[in-house]
Amino acid sequence: MAQKHKVKIEDVATDGAGLVFIIYPEAISTLPGSTYWAIIFFIMLLTLGIDSSMGGMEAVITGLTDDFKILKKNRKLFTFITAFGTFLVALLCITNGGVYVLTLLDQYAAGTSILFGVLIEAIGVSWFYGVDRFSEDIERMMGFKPGLYWRLCWKFVSPAFLLFVVIASIVTRPNLKYEDYVFPPWCNLVGWGIAMSSMLFVPIYAIYKCFTLKGTMKERIAYCITPEHEHHLVAEGNIRQFKLHHWVAI
Repeated sequence: MAQKHKVKIEDVATDGAGLVFIIYPEAISTLPGSTYWAIIFFIMLLTLGIDSSMGGMEAVITGLTDDFKILKKNRKLFTFITAFGTFLVALLCITNGGVYVLTLLDQYAAGTSILFGVLIEAIGVSWFYGVDRFSEDIERMMGFKPGLYWRLCWKFVSPAFLLFVVIASIVTRPNLKYEDYVFPPWCNLVGWGIAMSSMLFVPIYAIYKCFTLKGTMKERIAYCITPEHEHHLVAEGNIRQFKLHHWVAI
């Protein structure tokens, strides 16, 4: 394609929406049987998009319905409202200025917020639940216990690496730009608002959960960081997470 358009390769191999909807289709059109390959390519894009959206949406729906009984009783309606609302928001991406909305969402809606979510999950499983108990759970399911290498990665390497990547992605975030158009400063604020809208829910829910539980502040914290099937141990004062062995165990 660089030869066809008489430009440099780096000028052809762009990223973002142009790569998927302009460069790839044009490249496919030069192949023998281009119509067949174009159909296969866009079916692949469709299934990839459905798979990605359903996976992320199901995580949110399941988390909310597990915690709120009213949503659990009306799960089908809640799922429909969530999916239809997402569809309405996505319509902005196919307007005349949709490519700019898509660029904004592409830069801020995923990336840092997803890495932050994975970081919280890694800390929750490896530190609060305990990598030793997690390994024992795997042993009961698989018949063997993960090696020391994996346990060290889960407890130290992965959280540290993810924390570094999250901080680096925040500090080195460039200003929004699409081709030669530079977005105004307020667009960056909107983008960070979109990113923070998912990340802030973690501390907000933690605070909400802590203050809606009964007992002293120490007991509330213990309930929050203890699996529900062990809450009776918290009531008895046998709190594993308040012991040094829990934090150093591998």
